[in-house]
Amino acid sequence: MEWVVAVLIGVVAFLHLYFLWLEMFVWTTKAKKVFRNFPDSLFEPTKTMAANQGLYNGFLAAGLIWTFFINDPHWKAYISIFFLSCVLIAGIYGAITVSKKIFYVQGLPALIALILLHLV
Repeated sequence: MEWVVAVLIGVVAFLHLYFLWLEMFVWTTKAKKVFRNFPDSLFEPTKTMAANQGLYNGFLAAGLIWTFFINDPHWKAYISIFFLSCVLIAGIYGAITVSKKIFYVQGLPALIALILLHLV
């Protein structure tokens, strides 16, 4: 079961690295294909704001990746719980304020990882 948690943490970390890439580096090009509901005319004016969001996603990914290098099982669990909870809260907030899809893409994998982490 520990490997399932590790895989889920890896998936959540990868998703946030992907969000970082979209928001920081390809906001005005490839991100338009992902964020289809966002008006095309707003990508350029929001480029800096998107990059800031990408940076925050990078911090979440870094925290989750950090857990793979922690040897103490209790410390590893605490750090995992903290960063997965941050992702879950961001997913819930995004679902309430922007689109319910955000919860399913971002929050649900974090929630499943948290539940399984507590079962291990």
